[in-house]
Amino acid sequence: MANALQQLIRERLDLKGWSYGEVARRGGIPRSTVHHLATTDRVVRMPQSTTLEGLSKGLELSLDTVRRAAAEACGIHVYGTEDTAGRPADPEVDLLIASVQKLSADDRRHVAALVESLLDRTPKQ
Repeated sequence: MANALQQLIRERLDLKGWSYGEVARRGGIPRSTVHHLATTDRVVRMPQSTTLEGLSKGLELSLDTVRRAAAEACGIHVYGTEDTAGRPADPEVDLLIASVQKLSADDRRHVAALVESLLDRTPKQ
């Protein structure tokens, strides 16, 4: 069964009648990258932001749509699309929250300490 990113790419290619090369050209990314993401069964890590941006542009889909499909393909659950104030949620925050759940208890403590130290920094003026 195809993962979410494979399915998204294949459906878009079928709908538009495009090739991997056409999507790559439109998005400014290598054809091999588009082919890899469209054919690999298991995405082991989240593609780089520039790759997701290029794929979004090449497929003529929102970056959020592509980012969510890529996260799902990596086995990362992406949470709701709005924050508590009804504004669009920050997809990077969603990704961070979902990714932390995959860490060991020891690694989560390290992440928590890092976040606390970043929050305690005095803003530079």
